[in-house]
Amino acid sequence: MFNRPTACRTLLVVGLLLSKPALCAVSAQTATQLDQQLTPIGAERAANADGSIPAWDGGLRSASKSLTDPYHADPLQQRIDTSNIAQFAQWLSPGTQAMLRQYPKSFYLNQYPTRRSATYPEAILQQSRLNATQISLNASGSGLVGGYSQGVPFPIPERAEEVLWNHITRYRGGSVNRETHRMPVQIDGSYQASLIRQTQVFASHIQDNSPEHNILFYFIGQTLAPARLAGNIALIHEPLDQLQSPRQAWAYNAGQRRVRRAPTLAYDSPQNSSEGLATSDNMDMFNGAFDRYTWTLKGKRELLIPYNNYRLHDKSLKYSQLIQPGHLNSDYVRYEKHRVWEITGELKPGQRHLYQKRTFFIDEDTWQIALADHYDARGELWRTSIAYQMNFYNDLVPWMTAEAIHDLQSRRYLVSGLSNEVQREARFGDTALRQDFKPDALRRLGGKN
Repeated sequence: MFNRPTACRTLLVVGLLLSKPALCAVSAQTATQLDQQLTPIGAERAANADGSIPAWDGGLRSASKSLTDPYHADPLQQRIDTSNIAQFAQWLSPGTQAMLRQYPKSFYLNQYPTRRSATYPEAILQQSRLNATQISLNASGSGLVGGYSQGVPFPIPERAEEVLWNHITRYRGGSVNRETHRMPVQIDGSYQASLIRQTQVFASHIQDNSPEHNILFYFIGQTLAPARLAGNIALIHEPLDQLQSPRQAWAYNAGQRRVRRAPTLAYDSPQNSSEGLATSDNMDMFNGAFDRYTWTLKGKRELLIPYNNYRLHDKSLKYSQLIQPGHLNSDYVRYEKHRVWEITGELKPGQRHLYQKRTFFIDEDTWQIALADHYDARGELWRTSIAYQMNFYNDLVPWMTAEAIHDLQSRRYLVSGLSNEVQREARFGDTALRQDFKPDALRRLGGKN
């Protein structure tokens, strides 16, 4: 961890006198580590002690228009299952160990050589360097001070909240336009898929001159299938500081052809089309306000996590090959050893949430929550979430091809983001007008379906 300079302490005193304290950014001297020991977004440049995690060499960049697997020739290093779980336990999260024990015949980890493929456009790297000395948390930790626009806000974090902010604001191309399937999978492996067209545009890619403060991104989700849900549309205005102004949501009902304000889609409200398997803040591994928990930064550790999952993304695969009882087919999932930040959240006294405790394991090279464990009121592990990370290298966007949340008690799971049976790839970097995300726009959009 790094110490804040004396100047920062002085600013805190001034802030206290004004009754509006903020938590300071790092000093310019500390920030020089981003061009020395650390990458521009805050990961360790060097290899680990035994070389099993290599040094960062700038990541994977390619002009290829297709997302073929650049690591298809890598040899399998080992298969980890219940027969050798003790040998690898130090590199396995509690959720991963629970999955191995719950599905001993079908769930296993295929470990491959570690490839630090993540990279970003130069503008994001440069802005992340600047953010280190310019962006700070507000007093409650619910918002960012200093004029955040894009990039990693805290490349040299000192608090759990800063690590979590890095996940929430992580780069996803400035905008994403894609079609994906989501499936609640039953105990026997049966499911009904929903096809959803998603448009997500961050404030940095909104072009018009009518500024709207405190917006992180706009989101539209259009359901295309099944037929009984086709035409329904959800619109979300995602605030940067959700305590200053809560998330706003609207829904267009195709049958009624009406737009209405949607119920609060936050915290532990049920996630749409999840059959009760996920809360609203489970989406994207974690999203939204995090004020109901007391967060602790545990530090960094080495962990086996899904990474470079180009095989799972392969459009030659059918869902019948991927989806099976309990979890996705382990044959198609690639695991690698990476350094992750570990943070825990304990529910504050007097606050309400289905999860009493949560633990997040966040990849140092992408600030993506790679694995997440969720505990019930008895303190027992209830659900575990998995992000199947991959680098969309032709657009320089480190992200994931899918995510899944597993209910260890009901033995069902929800998988979202699969696009194997969708013809086109995700498109990144489009700009949009703010008026495209007004409630009235839903009626026009609904009329096109």
